[in-house]
Amino acid sequence: MSFRPRFWPTVTTLLMLVLLLYLGTWQVLRYGWKTDLIEKLQTRSESAAIALPKNSVALEKFEFQHVLVSGTFLHEHEFYLFGRSLHGSPGLHVITPFQRTDGAGYVLVDRGWVPFDKRDPAERAEGQVEDLVEIDGMIRLAKGPGTFTPDNDAKGNYWYFIEPDAMAKVAGLDALPDYYVLSGIKDTPGGFPVARQWRVDIRNHHIEYAITWYLMAVALIVIYVVYHRQRR
Repeated sequence: MSFRPRFWPTVTTLLMLVLLLYLGTWQVLRYGWKTDLIEKLQTRSESAAIALPKNSVALEKFEFQHVLVSGTFLHEHEFYLFGRSLHGSPGLHVITPFQRTDGAGYVLVDRGWVPFDKRDPAERAEGQVEDLVEIDGMIRLAKGPGTFTPDNDAKGNYWYFIEPDAMAKVAGLDALPDYYVLSGIKDTPGGFPVARQWRVDIRNHHIEYAITWYLMAVALIVIYVVYHRQRR
């Protein structure tokens, strides 16, 4: 047997090998990131609730934190976050400015999911609570759009990601913090919006994905060697 590499198959194989190794390594890094995320989510969401911070100093340390905040909803300035589902049913999330009673201004509250036919507040009038309420929820940072997220349509009230500065402008508020609170209210009058829209059972299969990419790299090397082995 002899081994005689050919130029273009070798170049193509090297490029594919680099890509496969990159994808495998990326999945390993994602595994570390997801593990840390799950740990923070479980630890902070299950810990005793604290008062919602009054400022944004080192706020990333409070993401997923279980918090309490009292105030009143500004229902006349509801925002609708599209692309959300509940148990496979399409719909949207209702995002409402909330005036805090602790003198710290306003904060956005994700009140939860409603089906499309409940977008009109008149269709869920019982849930439009006017009284002073205490929100028991979770802090999430407003991190902006993803790679393929559509642009927000402020005029049409079609939002695909939470954008505090733009929402503050539409609502006529001086400012809104770069985070929002996921409402944990268990029983909304009338049933809508459906709150507690967070998961603590996040799947983490990135190691399996990494192994798959690395095995494909090994298979590519084997195919390359077999292809170039020739009988004398």
